[in-house]
Amino acid sequence: MLVESAWTYRHPPKVGAKKLYRLEQAPPGVREIAWKAQARLTARYRMLSGRGKKTTVVCTAIARELVGFMWAVAREAHAT
Repeated sequence: MLVESAWTYRHPPKVGAKKLYRLEQAPPGVREIAWKAQARLTARYRMLSGRGKKTTVVCTAIARELVGFMWAVAREAHAT
């Protein structure tokens, strides 16, 4: 599931109209982490792809980093 999620970082970071409502319901700390994850993982995907890495390897690397952001969101949500 993480690797499948990592494929979405091929696209530029943005918040769609459908997700905006749910994002507004999240605590500010979680929103900040989520945006940081979108920006960083998209840039990392492009950097690794630009270096000629296979897309499967790139997605696996992004998935690994995504776990760190998920952990940070869980800690932030638990703290509030």
